[in-house]
Amino acid sequence: MTTGVRGVRGAITCAANTEPDILEAADELLRALVSANDISPEDLGSAIFSLSPDLDAAFPARAARALGWTHVPLMCTREVPVPGALARCVRVMLLWNTPKSQEQIAHVYLREAKSLRPDLAQADEAGDVPAEEKAT
Repeated sequence: MTTGVRGVRGAITCAANTEPDILEAADELLRALVSANDISPEDLGSAIFSLSPDLDAAFPARAARALGWTHVPLMCTREVPVPGALARCVRVMLLWNTPKSQEQIAHVYLREAKSLRPDLAQADEAGDVPAEEKAT
């Protein structure tokens, strides 16, 4: 199997615009993505985090550094302020070097961010990843 670059998406909402809440949410999201896909940090090309306009108390990339992602290039940015968009939301896109196909990638949406991908809303209890995606 050939290794290629795949995008892995995830999102989570925060309880409040505080440093602890943002870092805790980002940590939970990253751990869920790693668990659902068996990701090793040395296989990551980069991680891009975005925050909804109402979050500015912390950089979610700090949660990745705390997990030991010391050599992964990280970037934080602001989401476009679209009226009616989901509030207090941290999103991430991981660029991952993997032999898995796009269909085998488990994207993870937690808390209120499940509304961003209703097609993934039927999640099992072990990590909020649909069972059919975990099986591949």
